[in-house]
Amino acid sequence: MGSSLSLLSGSLERRKRLEYATGTNLCQRQNDGAIHPMKMSSDSKAPPIAGAAGFTLVELMIVVAIVAILSAIAYPSYVSYITKSRRVAAEGCLSQYANYMERFYTSGLNYRTDGTGAANPFLTAGSTLNFDCASTQQTGSYYSYTLASATSSAYSVQAAPISVQATRDAKCGTLSLNQAGNRNASGTGGVSQCWAN
Repeated sequence: MGSSLSLLSGSLERRKRLEYATGTNLCQRQNDGAIHPMKMSSDSKAPPIAGAAGFTLVELMIVVAIVAILSAIAYPSYVSYITKSRRVAAEGCLSQYANYMERFYTSGLNYRTDGTGAANPFLTAGSTLNFDCASTQQTGSYYSYTLASATSSAYSVQAAPISVQATRDAKCGTLSLNQAGNRNASGTGGVSQCWAN
């Protein structure tokens, strides 16, 4: 009895696989009680294939559109943030140069020469006086630092944007700092927009 039941179960399984593969219903009972082979109707659905999953083209296009919109908003904001952070770093570097000039001034009460009459190294032709902040690893790739003018009692140190920074930060332009601590920006942005408080 058990073996005939397993044979019946196995034949039913084979019949289902054959029906699915051929698209026919091999054993559909009609109103007259007889079993007639017939084609499956077009509205009948095949069982889902295991593991078949994915995205439709419409879903994919919606995701692409959302990513494009977010990118259009986020990228300009990111560029603005990077430009401003480089400018703030250059302002810090200008402060280091100004601190150097003030320390030099204390040695002889003169920005051009020290107490022994030796010239300020920053003022000599072809001066290579650079601080770590002006190296290419820091701000040197985006700003060029110069001592625009220096007398015995006054100086002005400048940071001029170069390369991509000059294009992106045209509203601020060249930043300058003098012996009195006065800050300036050559662009249209002005001190309030271009210098960090």
